[in-house]
Amino acid sequence: MTRPSRYGDAGQAFPIYITVVGGLLFLAFAYFAVGQAAANRNGAQTAADAAALAAAQDRRDQLAGAWVKDVLDPGKWQAIFEGTTDGLTPSCWRAYQLAEQNDATVSSCLDPEGTLRLSVEVQTNKPMGDSIVPGEANRKAHASATAVIEARCDIDPPAGNAGPDVLPKLLCKDGEKWEPDPDDLDVLPKPEDLFDVHLADPVANDE
Repeated sequence: MTRPSRYGDAGQAFPIYITVVGGLLFLAFAYFAVGQAAANRNGAQTAADAAALAAAQDRRDQLAGAWVKDVLDPGKWQAIFEGTTDGLTPSCWRAYQLAEQNDATVSSCLDPEGTLRLSVEVQTNKPMGDSIVPGEANRKAHASATAVIEARCDIDPPAGNAGPDVLPKLLCKDGEKWEPDPDDLDVLPKPEDLFDVHLADPVANDE
């Protein structure tokens, strides 16, 4: 009877071993590349969200400042709460600041005068990195975000028999109520009391 050669079996198994190890290494590299790309995309979305919120908060602060300035002129209040008051300045500079702090660059910032929505698109400064797909390594992640400013308060005009110096009340969310006193304007609502700032549905994409 012929004894089987254990060396022959080992020789036959070696190519299989090489194939399996090679496949595992390929999968590990693929998972690493996918994870790196996902992290880059998440970073882009974080930068876009922060940039849009920062720009919207600047716009909110401007509107609140306009209300304080014209608190004794109730005829201007409605335009302020609708975001259409005069004198607003661009807020995209804050988007550029926040994008830079998150290692990204603003590629587009829509800041039309008198809007309560500000949209920002950013691109990461760093490329995607190693990839199993040819030509992908140098691509950069893109993301967009829109921030919305909403008035928290409704204007409650004084009763018809009220004196000319009586200011309207502000009836706000969560039951808050402000009654500005023209003779004591030291205590007035803060910007966050007058306006909410939040993100609309953000959409990220890679190009």
